[in-house]
Amino acid sequence: MAATRYRRFLKLCEEWPVEETKRQRDLGAFLRQRVAQAFREGENTQIADPETCDQMYESLVRIHTNYYKNKYPRLKDTSFTGVTVEDCKMILATDILKQMEDMKKGTWRKLRERFYAKKPEDDSK
Repeated sequence: MAATRYRRFLKLCEEWPVEETKRQRDLGAFLRQRVAQAFREGENTQIADPETCDQMYESLVRIHTNYYKNKYPRLKDTSFTGVTVEDCKMILATDILKQMEDMKKGTWRKLRERFYAKKPEDDSK
């Protein structure tokens, strides 16, 4: 039975898209990593709690297939802020978040990082 569960998770991982804009924060990549950890021995992996494993699988399938989005359709594709899905995806992209983080840095910190090879935290030691 573990072999069947393993194959189902592998199929789900293959179908789950990876968003390149969310490097190191993508749910698809995280899912692949967790499946690899959970099934280290592949089809021969012994599952301690099969019911929990099946529940996790079913939950992930509902997320992947947009079960609740289809079950409870929205009238508009925006949130209360008026921001569209495309705008949210753009804002949450890793590159944009990095730019916003750089904008938050103070002038002195930017200069220190530019002219010193070591990090500002190293100065306090």
